[in-house]
Amino acid sequence: MIIGKRVRLRAIERTDLPRFVNWLNDPEVLQHLLIGVPMSLAQEEKWYEHNLTLDSAEQPLVIEINLGDEWVPVGNISLMDVSSTDRYAELGIFIGEKQFWNQGYGGEAIELMLVHGFNHLNLNRIYLRVFETNPRGIRCYERVGFVKEGRMRQARFEDGHYIDVLLMSVLRSEWQDSHQAK
Repeated sequence: MIIGKRVRLRAIERTDLPRFVNWLNDPEVLQHLLIGVPMSLAQEEKWYEHNLTLDSAEQPLVIEINLGDEWVPVGNISLMDVSSTDRYAELGIFIGEKQFWNQGYGGEAIELMLVHGFNHLNLNRIYLRVFETNPRGIRCYERVGFVKEGRMRQARFEDGHYIDVLLMSVLRSEWQDSHQAK
């Protein structure tokens, strides 16, 4: 378990899957994710079984927030396609519980994952893809240290038109410099 002040990251359990299905069947949650169609419980169970075969560094984690007397699952986060040679990984995150949007939980979860990625997995670069139509996500990523490094033009078809997908990354040296300054 990876524990922060208001957030902790823990392994996914089979009992989490119905909650994930609810999140992934909400159009507002789906609109900024790379997956574009709702998921069934059977599909989510297949996804879960596949994840159990992955290296532990690539297994998605549940984001839980501390509400004082209990920890409540609100989303998930993962490092994907970890390259042991080039020392990079892609970050994926979403907060599925909309009542907890815009409260900094996603940013704190990302910070915890950056600590894990840089200090425990010895990564040098963590990157992500974000739709240009997701200004809330872009601001969050910039706040925790990601910088825009590229643009995949018209790479996503959404609501009848094409949108750009931005590439953002943070390097270990940049992240360490920004955290020593704090």
